[in-house]
Amino acid sequence: MNALNYVVGVIFILVCAVLVILVLLQEGKSQGLGAIQGTVENTYWGKNKGRSTEGMMKKATVFLCALFIILSILLDMNLF
Repeated sequence: MNALNYVVGVIFILVCAVLVILVLLQEGKSQGLGAIQGTVENTYWGKNKGRSTEGMMKKATVFLCALFIILSILLDMNLF
């Protein structure tokens, strides 16, 4: 094992830890009784959800999931 393999391993562990924290911080999909009526999506917050903190957390989660998969494959192939 060389130093690059250790560096990628440490990055992989950090990505895993941050991914777990981001998933635990996100809210659930249920919106209460407003989701039954369909009125939740008509609010200002519902239309601009991508710009909010929750939207940014969702984008970061998707990015970290992709990075997790790529690093998993690279570490399994032992290219380093």
